Amino acid sequence: MPLSAASAELKALVLAEALPYIQRFFDKTIVIKYGGNAMTDPVLQESFARDVVLLKLVGMNPVVVHGGGPQINEMLKRVGKQGEFVQGMRVTDEETMDMVEMVLGKVNKDIVNLINRHGGKAVGLTGQDSSFIRAEKLLLESTAEPGKMLDIGLVGDIDKIDPAIITFLDSGDFIPVIAPIGVGPDGETLNINADVVSGKLAEVLHAEKLVLLTNTPGVLDKNGNLLTGLTPRQIDDLVADGTLSGGMLPKIASALDAARGGVRSVHIIDGRVRHALLLEILTDEGVGTLIKSK
Repeated sequence: MPLSAASAELKALVLAEALPYIQRFFDKTIVIKYGGNAMTDPVLQESFARDVVLLKLVGMNPVVVHGGGPQINEMLKRVGKQGEFVQGMRVTDEETMDMVEMVLGKVNKDIVNLINRHGGKAVGLTGQDSSFIRAEKLLLESTAEPGKMLDIGLVGDIDKIDPAIITFLDSGDFIPVIAPIGVGPDGETLNINADVVSGKLAEVLHAEKLVLLTNTPGVLDKNGNLLTGLTPRQIDDLVADGTLSGGMLPKIASALDAARGGVRSVHIIDGRVRHALLLEILTDEGVGTLIKSK
């Protein structure tokens, strides 16, 4: 069925709007943290995969880091375990770590297959491959008892990322898809928050952008209003007054570290919106919160 003149003009304007962004971000690295509903809703999964492939085809270098929280929680329920979190971080004993590895391995393969089915060349990795993510055991300071450090199990804090394997894959036009598992000092497997991995990876790769897909419209104020543009100083104030808390804390911390570490812009976007990636990167409006490096 042919388009009406008005519909044709609107589509043409949308396509034309993307041109300056394609030119600006050509051959730039964009690290994408894939999580939330975008990982579990079949329609959003397809949308995400198409977006990643399109970004690659127009000359950008997307690198995908994924979580697997809902899938891990479902697996824990099956064996009668309750997921426990401290300051947004999953408490991970040995049994939970085994399940994390198993679930993230399956999620990784599913994402790789989905991207490949839409014409991409995706390759799945974990931080154990070539030990490219080295980590140390993470201890959290208690918010109730300042100075007291909490042991939350086999959870890692990134010590070093070797970007060589990512650079090699990029040179062959592959799309890396990374599960957030690292290697400890003694070769032990450590669970790392996917937001933390994506933020540090964006720094190491000198990425143009870090995009974090969430289940919210972006960063919200205390009244639930979307904050579309923020600086690191404004983010610090939102954390200090309690506006940002819980599961948003690791996300915000990684976003801040990335912005301060040289990533030009960080985007926290609503992954429940179809083609959210394209809307944020290739249009004037966007669908979330932009955090600028300065």
